Amino acid sequence: MKVTEKLERIKQQIDQACQRVNRKPEEIRIIAVTKYVTVERAKEALDAGLTDFGENRDEGLISKWEVLGDKPVWHYIGTLQSRKVKNIIDKVEYIHSLDRLSLAKEINKRAQREIKCLVQVNVSGEESKHGLPLEEVISFIESLRPFENIRVEGLMTMAPLTNDEQIIRDCFRKLSELRKQVQALHLDFAPCTELSMGMSNDYSIAIEEGATMVRIGTALVGEDD
Repeated sequence: MKVTEKLERIKQQIDQACQRVNRKPEEIRIIAVTKYVTVERAKEALDAGLTDFGENRDEGLISKWEVLGDKPVWHYIGTLQSRKVKNIIDKVEYIHSLDRLSLAKEINKRAQREIKCLVQVNVSGEESKHGLPLEEVISFIESLRPFENIRVEGLMTMAPLTNDEQIIRDCFRKLSELRKQVQALHLDFAPCTELSMGMSNDYSIAIEEGATMVRIGTALVGEDD
């Protein structure tokens, strides 16, 4: 199936999710996760009208950047090693996986402009997942105040891989509540307006719980590799 057809179906499901909770579809930003597809497929996604692309490895981002340049808005959505920040920092607009001070220091040092960062939160507490525990997020965000090249645009999480909708919903709801707590602090460097949550299997639930960014790969661009 072509990306245009998949995108149309996803937009319909986003519309339906928004209707259920009285939200507007234009509040939702679709990030096409292109990490498993070729540059050609990514170009097809761009031609279909998608403007936000997500990559989780520096090699994958660089290879697509060399062809597509800054036509898409690039989101780095994977775990980012400090030593690899220099490879991607001049290419990305968003980093969704800020979860430690050493990484913040490297981003701030390497960036030539303000980078929009999302703090990754391990809401479920699974050992297999990266991110900060819920109770450590606010103090971590407050510690980022000195870094002039970092703007905390929001929070990111991944729900457990389960068919239990209530477990998924609880995870997203906790992140949404945490965002409200951060916003209540009125930090000029951390407006925290974005919630990056929801992927191919659970983005409708994420939207119902307040997601502003959904990261969709398989259901949108498929898999090649």
